[in-house]
Amino acid sequence: MSNAKSEPLAARISRELANRIISGQIEAGAPLRQDHIAEEFGASHVPVREAFRRLEAQGLVESAPHRGVRVAGFSLEEVREVAEMRAALEVLALRNAAPHLTKAILDEAEEATRAGDHAGDVQAWEEANRKFHRLIITPCGMPRLLRTIDDLHTASARFLFSGWRAEWETPTDRDHRAILAALRAGDIEAATALLARHVQWIGKMPKRPSALGSRS
Repeated sequence: MSNAKSEPLAARISRELANRIISGQIEAGAPLRQDHIAEEFGASHVPVREAFRRLEAQGLVESAPHRGVRVAGFSLEEVREVAEMRAALEVLALRNAAPHLTKAILDEAEEATRAGDHAGDVQAWEEANRKFHRLIITPCGMPRLLRTIDDLHTASARFLFSGWRAEWETPTDRDHRAILAALRAGDIEAATALLARHVQWIGKMPKRPSALGSRS
């Protein structure tokens, strides 16, 4: 968890707004009023504008002349694109991380998987799932790549939350365990193939029209 005292104000604002957008508290198409947000966070307009830029880079908001900033929607094509991008980039990260993965890291990743198996809702499951993925790819030592992957995880989380909150059933994540088994055995090719297939599942899930926001 971020330290609120040391975290830049723009980062704190963007993180809080991102959480609200991802969880569905702020719906697609809703306007984000700079004055209201500045007042809520006790900030000037400068960090709010910076927060908006961060959210736009993540694909969570969009701005248009004379229309201001509003929460972005997403399409089926974008969901599939995110899945394909994650598969490619996480495989690259894992290939570079694998030589640096220790038993302690893999044990922690296994614990994250167990936490996901016992998650009571989609948000808890997503947090455990994201922790697993971060643990096995962070040792790649490629910070720009990791930032890009983290933004893609944010997009994936928003789709999950919007489409599956009401009918969520916690899955047993056999893919995570298979990936860990391959990594423990030193079989990087098998681990990366399993990871690519695993990440692409979100792009092949049944879709509900209510899960998609307007891009008009």
